[in-house]
Amino acid sequence: MPEFLDLHGKMSKALRAAAETAVRRHGLHLGQDHLLAVLWRQDGRTPGEVAAMLNVTTPNVVKAATRMAVAGLLTRRRDDRDNRLVRLWLTDAGRALQAPIEKERRLLEEQVTADLTEAEREHLLSALTKIHRSATALRDAPVDQRNSAIT
Repeated sequence: MPEFLDLHGKMSKALRAAAETAVRRHGLHLGQDHLLAVLWRQDGRTPGEVAAMLNVTTPNVVKAATRMAVAGLLTRRRDDRDNRLVRLWLTDAGRALQAPIEKERRLLEEQVTADLTEAEREHLLSALTKIHRSATALRDAPVDQRNSAIT
C-alpha cells in the first residue's frame, strides 16, 4: 500500500477512536457531535440540509436525529410554511453540550498536534485542505473519469 494511504489509514483509526472516547463522555456517538455542530451554527435545519453540510446521506442524519431526539438533545417539527419538511431543533440539553464538546475537540486537536511547531500546524492544515479538495473532486468525478486516472 502506498505510504501516504497507509499512514493516513492508521492515523484516521487512532484519531477516530480518541474522538469517540471524547464524545462518549458526554453521552454521544461519534458523528452526533457533527450534527449538533451544524445546528449550533444554525438551528432548525432539515435533515437534507444537515446531510449536505456533513457529506453524508439523509437517512444517516434521520437515524442519528431519531436517537438524539430520544436522548432529549433535539426535537423534530414540521416546517411552518411547508408541511412536507421536517426541521431539527436543539433542546436546552443539546445547546448545553456546545461548550463541553467544543472544549473536547480543541483539547484533542492540541494533544495530537502537540509535537508540531506552529508553522508545521499551518502547513499541515494547508496540505490537508488541498488533499481534501482533491479527494472530493475524485469522489465526485464520473466513474469513467476516475478510472482513466488509473490507467
